Amino acid sequence: MDAAVGEFPSLLRSETMSLIQLYVPIDVAHSTVEQLAVLERIQFKDLNPEVNPFQRTYVSQVRRCDEAERRLRFLTVQIASQSIPMRPYLDTIGLFAGRSGAQALEELDSRLVESEQRVAAMNTSYESLEKRALELEEARQVLIETDVFFREASSRSEEIRTSYDDTSAPLLGDVEQRGVEESGFGGFELEFVAGTIDRARMPTFERVLWRVLRGNLYMNYAEIDDSALPVPASESGSSAGGEEKKLRKNVFIIFAHGQELLDKIRKIAESMGATLFPIDSNADKREDKLREVSSRIEDLNSVLYNTNQTRRQELVKIAESISAWWAVVRREKIVYATLNLWQWDQGRKTLVAEGWVPTRDIPLIQGALRQASEDAGSSVSGILHELRAAKNPPTFHRTNKVTEGFQAIIDSYGIGSYQEINPGLFTVITFPFLFAVMFGDIGHGILMAAAAFSLILMEKKLGKKGTGSEIFDTFYFGRYIIFLMGLFAIFTGFIYNDIFSLSLNLAPSQFRWPTDFKAGDVVEGIQTAARYPFGVDPAWHGADNALIFTNSLKMKMSVVMGVLHMSFAICLQIFNHLHFKKPELIWAEFLPQILFMESIFGYLIACIVYKWSVNWEEAARNPPNLLNMLIKMFLSPGNVLPEDQLYPGQATIQVFLLLLALVCVPWMLCTKPYLLWKEHQKITEQGYHGIGANGHDALSQEDESDAEGGGHAVVSAEMDEEHEFDMGEHVIHQVIHTIEFCLGCISNTASYLRLWALSLAHAQLSEVLWSMTIEGAFEMEGAAGVAFLVVMFAMWFTLTVASAFPVANPEAHVKAALTLVLLAVLIVMEGLSAFLHALRLHWVEFNSKFFVGAGRAFEPLTFDGTDEIPAGVIL
Repeated sequence: MDAAVGEFPSLLRSETMSLIQLYVPIDVAHSTVEQLAVLERIQFKDLNPEVNPFQRTYVSQVRRCDEAERRLRFLTVQIASQSIPMRPYLDTIGLFAGRSGAQALEELDSRLVESEQRVAAMNTSYESLEKRALELEEARQVLIETDVFFREASSRSEEIRTSYDDTSAPLLGDVEQRGVEESGFGGFELEFVAGTIDRARMPTFERVLWRVLRGNLYMNYAEIDDSALPVPASESGSSAGGEEKKLRKNVFIIFAHGQELLDKIRKIAESMGATLFPIDSNADKREDKLREVSSRIEDLNSVLYNTNQTRRQELVKIAESISAWWAVVRREKIVYATLNLWQWDQGRKTLVAEGWVPTRDIPLIQGALRQASEDAGSSVSGILHELRAAKNPPTFHRTNKVTEGFQAIIDSYGIGSYQEINPGLFTVITFPFLFAVMFGDIGHGILMAAAAFSLILMEKKLGKKGTGSEIFDTFYFGRYIIFLMGLFAIFTGFIYNDIFSLSLNLAPSQFRWPTDFKAGDVVEGIQTAARYPFGVDPAWHGADNALIFTNSLKMKMSVVMGVLHMSFAICLQIFNHLHFKKPELIWAEFLPQILFMESIFGYLIACIVYKWSVNWEEAARNPPNLLNMLIKMFLSPGNVLPEDQLYPGQATIQVFLLLLALVCVPWMLCTKPYLLWKEHQKITEQGYHGIGANGHDALSQEDESDAEGGGHAVVSAEMDEEHEFDMGEHVIHQVIHTIEFCLGCISNTASYLRLWALSLAHAQLSEVLWSMTIEGAFEMEGAAGVAFLVVMFAMWFTLTVASAFPVANPEAHVKAALTLVLLAVLIVMEGLSAFLHALRLHWVEFNSKFFVGAGRAFEPLTFDGTDEIPAGVIL
């Protein structure tokens, strides 16, 4: 093993990667891919980039898996539509035990074809029966409504005209009252058309008939009850408004005289999607027809029920094993898609594969090759060769359940370049700490840590994947981040001496209050010899000038931490330069950057610390304003007024630091392009002109001899090609980088003031929550007052107490609602706000000082996720 590979993995740099070459006999290739996918430690390269995806060796197997997936999607949708529970994958894992993936797919393919055909046939039969049932129900509704119409017409006998010469009488007044025979309506033939039409088309249908027939018709219609018509399964679902889809239709009956008019009516009705039914004008025949239709509907409903039960039993049987079917098909598709990346070696009669592997895991790959040959029943296993040349290896950080969340934060910013310093290692501490600076409160930190600890205790129950709820799983994935944020919030809460906006008196205070004062007087605390050992003195809590003190303290503290954080990031450049064997960049890039930063902002934090160390009461003057000092350092260098002087010799030191910062600008601007030009000239003088004209054949012959002899090929095709050196391009790039760094030092330092602003806002919101809710509880008497006193250390419990005593305090409900909102703002929204600001400080201010983030992620072959039904299949 390479000496560079340590005994234990580290987050400081990405894993050392090796490019390996595998020679695998074709009869063990399938088993080899399965074993390597289970191992999850190799990322294969595509050795057939010029081959069309539809012309690759295993394209027929991939298509077969696609067809199997189509059938599985069909069956899964059918199962979900019947609300049939599917058996979990872990309970079905033994269905294909003892069979290889290829054998399982062969057996499964025939079962899928048979199951799909049976379910599809039953669906077709059920749909045709449903449509027939709908037609019969519509016919029944037409018979019922036409019978109602004729009965209403016959009941109006007093209004019926006495002769056909009376033009004012109703058209159908004596249809069934007089002279109605089966052959007609007495003196002339009056026929009608009856049917159903969509309710939305009824007004249009009526207008078209009136205009086409010029009013030579009589029309009557009635609405069918929405629940009367069965909705076919093919048309069921949800409408755009979220309502369950229903068939809304009307029954119509149209009377006209003459076959020509009736034909026009039928054509218009059919063109507008109406369904026509032959209805007899004789009441007895209509009644017989109604009984016949009702009987057929009952028979058809019985057949529909039996068909649906048969289909459901078939789907229940499929649901018992469909999870395992999905896993088999998806795994086989991954296997054959991977085999399509391999190359067939005609000379050796084997498959050749290349891929990236963590160097420390090469023995595991070799063990997987041996296991694959044993599973395939072959005495010949795959051969592994480690290639000597490599270009742009993928980046792989080996994480655990604690560090994976922090690494995900860095990977969201950018995948680190191969072997560069990984900010994820430092983020484990700096991220929760900067969060806690903005969220410092002992009580809130305890609540946050307790919530995260409860998620940690659920690990055995929930496993790695969580519950499937996106919001919950997001918090579950970051449970260790939240837990550390809670612990650090407790720590900074002790520094701020803040617990739910109250203070803790853990030791004697530095101040004592005078006893001889009147109510309403402003008194000043008297300093004693005691010093509060840790954090802010509790005497400041409730003082009139407490906000001024904490405001100044937190503002200066945020600047100090920001400069130290960025300075540490710049220092990390040294490790990158040494690791990549570019020590000249230490003095060409690191040194001017760190000198520029420290000559201005390092000097500022030194002044802050010095100002804190001086007893300004004994100095008999007011302390100077450091912000004005920094501004005048640039505007009037060398001029420091006596009343603004912080220390002796201040003017000289400031001029020196200002000149040093100015020197660093051209230093950064010119040195690196000059070194690149000098390196290019050195290569040119040695006679190297790139791989191609003179050296290509020799390298190719060396490759062939090495491959035939020991199998250790040199991947010359992946070596960097020589590009023409463009000095102007490098100068422009360096100018942009220099301007960005110099201006970034100012803006980034100011950006850290968000630590001060959010910390102050959080403390003030916490104080508002106390004053508007808990503080009023001390004025309450009786049981409610005692309860509030007992639980005042936990403000989140105030809602329960206030709801329990609504009579004792009429304003309890209002206060409870306000408490709930404020708690949500403090713990959830304030926590989220502090999280996002801490994220920005790491992404922009910290990472930009040393982290390139131009790598590509290591994506190993894996079966992860194949035991789940793909997203989108079940809506």
